[in-house]
Amino acid sequence: MRARAPASTANLGPGFDALAIALNLYVQVEVEPAAEFVIRSEGEGAGTCDDTTHLAARVVKRVLGHDRVAIMVRSQIPVARGLGSSAALAVAAAAAAGAEDPFAVGAEVDGHAENAAASAMGGLVTAGTTDGHPYAVHLALSDSLAFVVIVPDHSLATADARRVLPGTVSREDATFNLGRMGLLLAGLTDPSVLRTEATADRLHQDARTALFPEAPQLLDGLVQAGALASCWSGAGPSLLGITTKLDAAHVRMGSERALHATGLPGRVLLLQADLAGVVSGDEATWPP
Repeated sequence: MRARAPASTANLGPGFDALAIALNLYVQVEVEPAAEFVIRSEGEGAGTCDDTTHLAARVVKRVLGHDRVAIMVRSQIPVARGLGSSAALAVAAAAAAGAEDPFAVGAEVDGHAENAAASAMGGLVTAGTTDGHPYAVHLALSDSLAFVVIVPDHSLATADARRVLPGTVSREDATFNLGRMGLLLAGLTDPSVLRTEATADRLHQDARTALFPEAPQLLDGLVQAGALASCWSGAGPSLLGITTKLDAAHVRMGSERALHATGLPGRVLLLQADLAGVVSGDEATWPP
């Protein structure tokens, strides 16, 4: 059995740990019965831990109850860059192993329900947990939007990005984020009302700037290049520009200039929303 799942960009500024959009970068997992365990990997993250500690191996064993399998992982999703690579891998591996609910498995294993939901369901989602069980709901997303992502060459572990966050937030800051989140959701439905301040945030982005001092300059560069709004992608260090498909190529070129101006090595990707989520069997072709 094989399955393929998309990357995701989470938080989107004010929607910390609650919002995510699936993007058209993919990971594919193939699982076949075998006399003994073997795993191979290609693409992003290939060869880093091709053994029983590999996330795909752990997920498959969790679903099947044994590891007498041969696993093949192919990935386009940069690792530790804030693009939901682990959640996408967990969802794809769960689906390839025949899990009844790949989203639930992915959310439990990865710990980020919003990333797992986007990879499982596609599109724009809101997600979380209730009484220890993950939930997710689709939200409206305009088909006229595109996404420009600045991907620095250096990685940033989610655990490190969480360590710099404050343990508590003020009511003023919580209210600030809730207001911006409403504005953001309206703009993702109707880009004509999407404003730059819709992705403003007081819960995580400023605190994480200590780990990536060039982020404010690049976020501003995305907007100066024509993006309607910009924000961190997940825990970073990738940065997201939300734009229209009509302006996307122009925004990408301007963002490449902004990245070059910082002197940081990296790349700029022009992506679309993935609306299918995880697919299995003959649909899970590679390359996508």
